[in-house]
Amino acid sequence: MSDCVRYPAPGCVVEYLEGNAVQIALVTEEAGGRLRLLLPNRRETRLNSSRLLPWLGPVYAADLGREDAVRLLEAHKKNREELAVQIPVMDVWELAQGEVELAPASWFAELFESDPNTDHVSAYGRALLASKSHFRFQPPDFQVFSADMVEKRMVEEKARLEREALAAGGAAFLRLLWEVACRKRELPQPPLEGAALGEWPPQEVAERLEEVLFSRMVDPESQEYENVWRTLSKGLPDVPHLPLQLLVAWGKVPAHYNFWLDRAGYAAGDSWWADCGDEVAALTAAGSDPVNAYARQWPDGALETCDQPCISIDSATTRDVDDAFHIAAEGDGWAITLMLACPALFWNFGGPLDKLVLHRGTSIYLPEGDCHMLPEVLGTDAYSLLAGQARPALRVLVHVASDGTLDGCEISVVQTSLAANLTYVDSQAVLDALAAGEALPQNAAAPFAEQLRMGLALARQRQTARIADGAVIMDRPDPVIRLEGEGAEVRVEVGLDYQASDAQMLVAEMMILASAAVAQWAADQGVAMLHRVQDVALPKEYAGIWTTPQDMTRIMRALTPSGLEVQARPHAALGLARYTPVTSPLRRYPDLVNEEQLVHYFRTGQPRWTEAELVDLLNVLSPALDAAGQVQRFRPRYWKLLFFRQKGDKVWWNGVITEENDAFVTVSLPDQGMFVRGRRRMFDERAHPGLAVDVRIGKVQPLYNEIMILEAVPAD
Repeated sequence: MSDCVRYPAPGCVVEYLEGNAVQIALVTEEAGGRLRLLLPNRRETRLNSSRLLPWLGPVYAADLGREDAVRLLEAHKKNREELAVQIPVMDVWELAQGEVELAPASWFAELFESDPNTDHVSAYGRALLASKSHFRFQPPDFQVFSADMVEKRMVEEKARLEREALAAGGAAFLRLLWEVACRKRELPQPPLEGAALGEWPPQEVAERLEEVLFSRMVDPESQEYENVWRTLSKGLPDVPHLPLQLLVAWGKVPAHYNFWLDRAGYAAGDSWWADCGDEVAALTAAGSDPVNAYARQWPDGALETCDQPCISIDSATTRDVDDAFHIAAEGDGWAITLMLACPALFWNFGGPLDKLVLHRGTSIYLPEGDCHMLPEVLGTDAYSLLAGQARPALRVLVHVASDGTLDGCEISVVQTSLAANLTYVDSQAVLDALAAGEALPQNAAAPFAEQLRMGLALARQRQTARIADGAVIMDRPDPVIRLEGEGAEVRVEVGLDYQASDAQMLVAEMMILASAAVAQWAADQGVAMLHRVQDVALPKEYAGIWTTPQDMTRIMRALTPSGLEVQARPHAALGLARYTPVTSPLRRYPDLVNEEQLVHYFRTGQPRWTEAELVDLLNVLSPALDAAGQVQRFRPRYWKLLFFRQKGDKVWWNGVITEENDAFVTVSLPDQGMFVRGRRRMFDERAHPGLAVDVRIGKVQPLYNEIMILEAVPAD
């Protein structure tokens, strides 16, 4: 290293960093640490000596001519660049790692060169500067990173390079997709293999871009891609659900894609349980032959068979039948047997399938199709209470007095086989004929007319008793959403369906009765359960059946949402001191948990979970139920908004004013099950809750959940 020097005198070849790149120059003048430098491009610059890289030399004559100096600089530059390319940086790091923490470039050069000159030292310095994952320049030395630090920095460097490539190749493509989403242009055809990309990003960038868009669609608040998303979306409008719109424009998801399921982490379809096939097969076999399955699992016990001819009543499309009943007169009152599907009997709580089902939390029923909580082979077959099929069941025998109050109940686990699966339509037709004193219709419900008659009498008496205890009943029609077509061509229809009011009320009261009876039994036995709670004080005059939109809106303002709790407290709207959901174990996980508490108690004398354990379980279950609840609320509303947009803004709709203030008026559209709002100035001075109006609707954006009244007039 005889050509290396310590001080940058005139004629000395030096190097410095400019724009993160090494620059070479020749010192032509030095004064008090200030240097005048000649560059290879024949220009001059001034520089503080403190900025020089710590390898100086060689030194040439101070009076060297400009052309000769430039030729020397170009030669040194070329030589140093060629040498730097040949340096085995990884071998250098392997030898140095663990030996030294800090060393100058000359030390590294001496590891591989017998007599390194300044060009060699510069080449090693250049190579180490370029290897930021393994070395850090801390003038005048280089820090040698440990193996752990190298691995970490390589991951960071890879991520940085990916971000830069994504930003460079993805931003323009996102702008193209937005133009497609706004229908300003068509999406160009993707390039054939080997062809020019045109407006499409490279394959690896496209894959990464898709990953970012899906991540932002599912969780807009995630910080994982926050910085890169900010860069990619710069210049695009800040609108809700932008990633979804771009994915639709790209063709990665279909039009009207249900992103709410993704946000809930809820898998649609019936393949989510595929990895638990053996467990599902065992449960299927047990549910189809419960007596023998029970004997094999618990040889010291036996499962009773119940031969009562119970019937279920559901909509014609229901496949997961989880409740049925049989009613008989008992003195002045009734003895009602409620049969509840019992998947808990053979369920492996804490097992792989249970963890998946717990994450789902509940079945979701949507216009485009149902998402079942359980595998369909279990929920709609092996444990569904299908007529003529042996099934495990939880039997709740409730004694009801003539005034509708409870006289206690008895609970057991049995095998049952229903007498019939009836529909609301057929059951209502029989009830209508009985009320009119006419001949019974010739349908599947006719043979059970007496059961239906007694069931309706009991239901009415129970409803009266609940109202006396403060129950608030909202009697409003439930519009039906029907979809025709697929994808972008789907058409939506919303309207009222046939209302089997008596049959539906009969079933509703039976289910409320079962949950109230089980809640009281659990309290008497000291068995911890999950309770549905709505502990709010209501004025006495709120009790009753309400039918008008303005009354229902007024009363709903006083009601707080119900919630699941371990402590039993009142449910105000139901008029019950305690309410334990247990009637839908095929559809709701809390019901499955409560059923297991009962099943385990009858088999062992103890409930499965303590109160504290139920609290822990609820902490895991509640987020899943909340997420699924968002899907159930927002998705049907999306279809309703699309319905209004498809109908256009020239249609007039019948409504009733429910609320009004100085700024806005809220109108209920009962036939569509919607509330819409308009500015107060659109309504005349007669506007008040209860006034019938006709409204014209526009500015509908289903994806943004936006809808407005454009015009309103009093109804004729």
